[in-house]
Amino acid sequence: MSYSDIQQHLSEMYGLEVSDGTISAITDRIIPQIKEWQNRPLESIYPVIWLDAMHFKVRDNGVVKTKAIYSILAVNCDGEKEVIGIYFGDHESSTFWRQVLHELKMRGIEDIYIACIDNLKGFAQAIEDIFPLTDVQLCLVHQMRNSMKYISDKDIKPMVRDLKKVYKSLNADMALYHLQEAEKVWGAKYAIVFKSWHHNWDRLTNFFKYPPALRRLIYTTNPIESYHRMIRKVTKTKGAYTSEDAIVKQIYLATMNAQTKWNGTIFAWTSIRIDLSDYFKTRFNN
Repeated sequence: MSYSDIQQHLSEMYGLEVSDGTISAITDRIIPQIKEWQNRPLESIYPVIWLDAMHFKVRDNGVVKTKAIYSILAVNCDGEKEVIGIYFGDHESSTFWRQVLHELKMRGIEDIYIACIDNLKGFAQAIEDIFPLTDVQLCLVHQMRNSMKYISDKDIKPMVRDLKKVYKSLNADMALYHLQEAEKVWGAKYAIVFKSWHHNWDRLTNFFKYPPALRRLIYTTNPIESYHRMIRKVTKTKGAYTSEDAIVKQIYLATMNAQTKWNGTIFAWTSIRIDLSDYFKTRFNN
């Protein structure tokens, strides 16, 4: 609820007139709790994490600026989803993500099996530098969206149909075959699209190494995007926030609410756990 919503509710229900400053002072009482949550120790192993950023408008010295909230959603070894971090930055960059990853390590993470991300330049390299055993999976949905930016309206349906065959293939060999077939048809006209697919190929096709249940979990960043949609439901009415603390308070409370809805293990966790323990035999925490 916005401050005006809260003021209206209190006025209608109790006849109370409460200022913005009073509401802010009351809600500021959770800031120490947020700081403690943001810096809490983490588990040593997370089988899968998704990393992405949201963007919000903030008033800074009378000027409205767009700033980034970096968020990390993880699945722990018990199959439970958990937001393990939210961090504030001026804008999304691989340099800031590198700082976030270092902090996750300092908070106790020793191993991540699979990290799912979009294709921000330098991001995958940062993960591989700090967690060298981690497989980085680039989001195939983001790859498709980026490809569509270059495709004309009249070609978009048939070309997207051809590209979908790539990530719906049974294995990496068939995926490469379908990419090459699509390139024969569209490569001359859309060379930039296929250059991107070839450049990202190894990280786009990492998921083919795993059994089906695990593939479905990691081939896109949909889990963290779903979490972001839950956050945006409670932030969409705000034009620009008055401060970074105002954003973090609202995101923290929305996150706590989201985690109550995730109570229990993720779908098909028993099968995924077997896949993980089989593939990561020497690293899996039994």
